[in-house]
Amino acid sequence: MASPVITPEDVLETLMNDGTIDAIRLKIINQLKAKEELKSNTIKMVEQSKVLNTPGAEKQTKRELFDSLRQELEAPALEKASRSVWDLILDQDGLGKEINDTVERVFCQLSGCEPPLFPTSSCEAQPAKEKEVSPSSSKKRSFNDISKEEENGVKQESGNGPAMPENFTKVPSPNSRK
Repeated sequence: MASPVITPEDVLETLMNDGTIDAIRLKIINQLKAKEELKSNTIKMVEQSKVLNTPGAEKQTKRELFDSLRQELEAPALEKASRSVWDLILDQDGLGKEINDTVERVFCQLSGCEPPLFPTSSCEAQPAKEKEVSPSSSKKRSFNDISKEEENGVKQESGNGPAMPENFTKVPSPNSRK
């Protein structure tokens, strides 16, 4: 029997129903409130406000000042807050990792598979030089492999894309020209 297809909507509905979305929202709000940089930026924006620094501002009612300030500062303040929220969500060491892990756990629960769905491999921790894959384990061939095959008269293997034309000539790279 084939397992049912689990959609993103299924995962989202589960997260909404079990209170996870609300808990994440609360964590984001608390972390935003704790960001001193965001607070100081907002204070600076208010202090430099044209509305407050216009002659006669002191004669306006609180409601008029608030409405004028909101019109002037709402978009830039929300833009900064939005960037901060995305930084939190995408942070792979903090809240972003927690969100990813939670979504993966719920998906696995719904689909009946065992987490982790995407285990971190030991090669992810290695430097880029050590990540090279042996040619036998990869379907893609490097440019150097293709060039060597061309020099040896070997043509394209089956299943690796279009064959190289017989009259193909190697174009020198811009770095090899002097």
